[in-house]
Amino acid sequence: MSATPTAAVIRRLEKTARAAAQKSYSPYSRFRVGAAILAGSGRIYTGTNVENASFGLCNCAERTAIFTAATQGERVVRAIAVYTPTQTATSPCGACRQVLNEFGPDALVISICDGQDRIEATLAQLLPAAFGPKNLKPRC
Repeated sequence: MSATPTAAVIRRLEKTARAAAQKSYSPYSRFRVGAAILAGSGRIYTGTNVENASFGLCNCAERTAIFTAATQGERVVRAIAVYTPTQTATSPCGACRQVLNEFGPDALVISICDGQDRIEATLAQLLPAAFGPKNLKPRC
């Protein structure tokens, strides 16, 4: 993994995640979540949660951001900031952690909220002993 993002880059990720939440499609939960990832190229990609009347088909902000980056050819996530409209920070769900592991097993994960609380951890801390690409046999 590349060097830890600078304080300025982390502030930019946090600001971008907050802004992304405003584009949330969350008519059922009204829980607007925004995410911003720092890709290996240095570009920042955003995502927001997208709900569906068939609740099982909803998509989290984190996965939306990662999938957006992947469609642009990115294959490395260095860091992700996740904003939730709460008084305490909320870390990514298990599904998001697993998808993040695919592209950023060493990623820095930052969770921010409307309060002073924040979570800053590596993905390895949030998803210890993760299953990922390294566990699969290479195809010939």
